[in-house]
Amino acid sequence: MFEQFKQWYERRHEYVRGWKARNGGKVMGCFCSYAPEEILTAAGWLPVRILGAHEPQDVSEKHIFGMFCPFCRDVLAQGLKRRYDYLEGILLTQSCIHLRQSFVSWKMHVPTPFNYYIYMPQKVQTPHAVPYYRSELAKFKSALEAFDGTRLSDADLDRGIALVNENRALMRYVYEYRKPPALNVTGEEAMWMTTSSMWVDKAEHSTEIRKVLKELPGRRLDRANTARLMLIGSENDDIPFINMVERVGATIVVDDHCTGTRYFWNQCETHPSLQSPPLSGVEMGGYDRLTAIAQRYISRPACPVKDWESRARFEHILNLVREFNVAGAIIIQQKFCDPHEADMVPLRKFLDEHNIPNLMLEFDATTPLGPFRIRVEAFLEMIGAEDLF
Repeated sequence: MFEQFKQWYERRHEYVRGWKARNGGKVMGCFCSYAPEEILTAAGWLPVRILGAHEPQDVSEKHIFGMFCPFCRDVLAQGLKRRYDYLEGILLTQSCIHLRQSFVSWKMHVPTPFNYYIYMPQKVQTPHAVPYYRSELAKFKSALEAFDGTRLSDADLDRGIALVNENRALMRYVYEYRKPPALNVTGEEAMWMTTSSMWVDKAEHSTEIRKVLKELPGRRLDRANTARLMLIGSENDDIPFINMVERVGATIVVDDHCTGTRYFWNQCETHPSLQSPPLSGVEMGGYDRLTAIAQRYISRPACPVKDWESRARFEHILNLVREFNVAGAIIIQQKFCDPHEADMVPLRKFLDEHNIPNLMLEFDATTPLGPFRIRVEAFLEMIGAEDLF
């Protein structure tokens, strides 16, 4: 049922090259899940999230500090090894300093025709964030138009918003099937779906999700006695790790990380004329598309880089724990990830205060499954889970 997503996940570069051959469109390499995909989709570009390959580092040491997180070094290595040689552009929306260094080094050493850095506010908890970010999105839109020699109309933006919104909504529908005791979706399958959506054409990806949604009501997995776990933390698309966790007596039923729910959880407000019924209190002439896009990214479940001064995401995590009936949380952190390291102590304190058992694991470029398996099994024993196998 989820095989197409798995194939897209495992053969991402082949998919993108095939997309270019079929459509003749341009491809933008996005360093962060805050990239405004609505604008890229409206312009006919394919947004492609640049992820690492989970390989030991052998080329990035000359370009980026060894004490920067392994994910950022792994991402840069993909560019230095020319694995993304099909890109017409690279884009970073202001994130952590480590990822910014990867972007700068890529720009310096990997020939790419177009590159752009969007100055998104780090302090999103202020009324000034949306108008400021709206102005930065307008600059990016103009730069993209100048590069393409075209002009994006309101109709183009409406189409881009609609395609991205639809894909987000469909992924949330799939997550609804992870709530009941009779589980229909594994964490590994959900990861194939959410991560592949970051480089597959949105319309094509949505079509595949609709096929899955038709079959899910009648699907039953023999996982009723497994512990219901949540993944929390920094970027994680470590499929072997998730597979291991789900083979020792657990099922990952929800997550809070940037290759999961933080990427798609909320939508962009659409023009009232495109809604049924229209949004209450919104005047037909007062809708501004770039403001709506800015509002969506400012208000999405926050990355720790932007979750201050109040740590608003903690309550969001608690709501997910309750909605998905979570028995325990595994907190995953890329080694040397400063934002998540700063978040770790108050997050674990918050989870403890709400009686949510939690296990913290530190990731490197490759996943040491043996030691991790021992710790996960001990955690499951602590929370009283029975081994399924």
